[in-house]
Amino acid sequence: MTLQWAAVATFLYAEIGLILIFCLPFIPPQRWQKIFSFSVWGKIATFWNKAFLTIIILLIVLFLDAVREVRKYSSVHTIEKSSTSRPDAYEHTQMKLFRSQRNLYISGFSLFFWLVLRRLVTLITQLAKELSNKGVLKTQAENTNKAAKKFLEENEKLKRFLLAKVHCRKL
Repeated sequence: MTLQWAAVATFLYAEIGLILIFCLPFIPPQRWQKIFSFSVWGKIATFWNKAFLTIIILLIVLFLDAVREVRKYSSVHTIEKSSTSRPDAYEHTQMKLFRSQRNLYISGFSLFFWLVLRRLVTLITQLAKELSNKGVLKTQAENTNKAAKKFLEENEKLKRFLLAKVHCRKL
């Protein structure tokens, strides 16, 4: 495996590891939000979109190169042409086809998991914000409910007072 494909495979393994860590059920989204809000991430965030797009472009180029290689070694004409010149050419062509297919899968899954990873981080961040909003809204609803009960009690007291006052005037 060449250096570029070893790097892409390592990148793929790192992506799979991160996705698995992000999906652990016992780490709540609020903790991830705290981790994402460290000051280091704030400095990195300015370059994040550029880095993300650069990696996407790099992975797309590698993916298209792998597709080209697969098409090159998959054609029947190439296999027939190489088999007439050398007896072991068929195995050699099949080996190159296998490598190009492996590289296609590695680059394709790297590209896919990179997009999944970005979406997963976005969803975790949104979930953490919504959960914090839920707590605030719950507190507001409880306070509003207490205030409404208090106003209802005061209203009932005023009604009783007015009824008693009206009843006293009649007598």
